[in-house]
Amino acid sequence: MRKVIAIGESVLDTLFVDNQPAKSFVGGRIPCAAASLGAMGIPTRFVSECTTDAVGDIVVDFLQRHGVDITSVDRYPDGATPLSAIFRQDDGSQKIINYGVYPKTRFDVVWPRIDENDVVLFGSLYAIDLPQRERLFELVKHAVERKAILVYLPGFQHGINFRLTKVMPNLLENLELSDIVIAHQHDVEEIFPNETRDEAFVNHFEFYCRNYLHINRDLSVTHCALKQTTTPCPADNLLGWQAGFVAGVIQELFRRDIDKDSLAQAGNDIWKPLIDNGLKNAALAAKSPENCIS
Repeated sequence: MRKVIAIGESVLDTLFVDNQPAKSFVGGRIPCAAASLGAMGIPTRFVSECTTDAVGDIVVDFLQRHGVDITSVDRYPDGATPLSAIFRQDDGSQKIINYGVYPKTRFDVVWPRIDENDVVLFGSLYAIDLPQRERLFELVKHAVERKAILVYLPGFQHGINFRLTKVMPNLLENLELSDIVIAHQHDVEEIFPNETRDEAFVNHFEFYCRNYLHINRDLSVTHCALKQTTTPCPADNLLGWQAGFVAGVIQELFRRDIDKDSLAQAGNDIWKPLIDNGLKNAALAAKSPENCIS
């Protein structure tokens, strides 16, 4: 039976409005997408790390409540599970401050079994920066050898300071191994500044991965190779929207039994239902306080 292996950060976000905490929730597109997939009944395992503290318990409980296998979540005893404080500014922008204490040995996870046409979902800072990148990339290369479908979400949690030029080779290497790439306009602007959507696709994505889904600012979606753009699907909750969209695309891959070979040259007849289901689930997850399908 096909399954999903989702690899990403475990983090608890707290939103502040007028310098007062408004709500807390498990952050990150990948864990929230994994929760949606688990709730849909799709076998899903999450690969990550968090401390054996109360915050780590919240993250793990969230995943388990939604049917996600947490066997490959490394619960290290020394440190503190990452927290992100998100301060909403008067102009609608956000200022993010990140906290976390990590052990010397990182990402000591139990590798999951990966079979042909399983889906491996990966991205965020884990996929480009050390020390997690080294272990993650071993797993990703193994997934390629096993003929799994790789779905890559470039971009990373904002508020983290590091030299993008230093990790750019890692990012491009991830693109080269991927079968589907999904990114929001804001991520693309940070990674490839001063380039439009189409320029970024021609200059960077197209050479490595033809199946690039670009989420525009109005939350319409463009398949850049097919030059097809959907109508806008607006929502206030961008995290839930993106996580739901990713989960919806993967759900439709499974429902239509689309394998790695047929995906490589897929046209609009395959991509339209994939994207439509992504938008349907994006709208549902955006309405959820937990940023996922319940």
